[in-house]
This record gives sequence, C-alpha cells and structure tokens, in this order.
Amino acid sequence: MSIPNDTLPGTLNLDPTTGLPLTQANGSDIVNDAALSDGDVVDVLNDLLENARDGEYGFKTCAEQVETANAKQLFATRAEGCRQAGEELLQLIRQYGGEPASGGTAAGALHRGWVQIKGSVGADSELSILESCERGEDTAIARYRKALKQPLPADVLAVVQRQADGAQKNHDQIRDLRNAARATS
Repeated sequence: MSIPNDTLPGTLNLDPTTGLPLTQANGSDIVNDAALSDGDVVDVLNDLLENARDGEYGFKTCAEQVETANAKQLFATRAEGCRQAGEELLQLIRQYGGEPASGGTAAGALHRGWVQIKGSVGADSELSILESCERGEDTAIARYRKALKQPLPADVLAVVQRQADGAQKNHDQIRDLRNAARATS
C-alpha cells in the first residue's frame, strides 16, 4: 500500500516540477522575498540621496582645500559624479511617488566642517584631505551595502548596485592616492 508522503510524520511535500520540498521550491525558507512598499523604497532612496549630496558637498570642500591641480580635478570630478547620482535618485524617488529629501546629513555637514577647520589651521595637506575623503567614502559604501540588503525592485536595484560599485571605485582610487601620499611624506 502506498502512503502519500504528506501524511507521514517528518516528510515534506515535494514540488512536482522541481522535485524540491515545497518550502524550498518557492524560496520561503531561504529568502524573505516580500517586496518593499513604494514608501519603503522611497525611504531607501532618500537615504542614498542624502549620501550622494554629502559626497558632492564633501568633494567640493576637499577641492577647495587642496592646492595641486590633480587633486582639485579629482575632487571636482568626484563631486560631479555624486551630483549625477543624486539626480538619478531624485528621478527614482519621484517615480515611486515620493518627495525627495531636502539636503545631506548632519554627519556629512560635520565632516565637511572638519575638513574646513583642518584647512584653516594649516593641516590641509593632501594626505590629510585624502584620509578624510576615504572616511567619507567608507560611510557611503556602508550606506549602499545597507540599501542592497533590502528587497528592492529590479529597476531600483540596478541603479543602487551601479552606484555602489562607483562608490567602491571612488574609495579605492582615493585609498591608492592616500597610500601614495603616505609613501612620499
């Protein structure tokens, strides 16, 4: 006599198409794939928008504090990249029915103020500025990683992943420049 496996204690129902236990076949035991509400998506995007603004303002501040043309150009280019990232996030926020955040973060403003203080007291060596920028990029990367852990819609995920990759590239380039500056000082 054949007993269906759903009546035996300790057995699992199998998905007839995959042969996997039903709880694994639909992913319910593996990943919580519940999509975020549009409001939650907007919250994630607004956090990243504040992050992009912090980066834009921070890089502009650094460009003002350094003297070499190469460093000024690097920071100006990074500021423009952050501005563009912010514009892209603004569009997504509006697409998802949200209201864009109005500025950067208090921590970002404090960081920029610290860079300006360093400049005003003569501690504005490129090494010092690069170290400050690297810390800022560490913060940016952490915020992108946090966002990437959310179940974002595919269109948003693609933008966030691309921007996270850009933040990592910024960080790595600044880290390399900082290491070169340390080697020469």
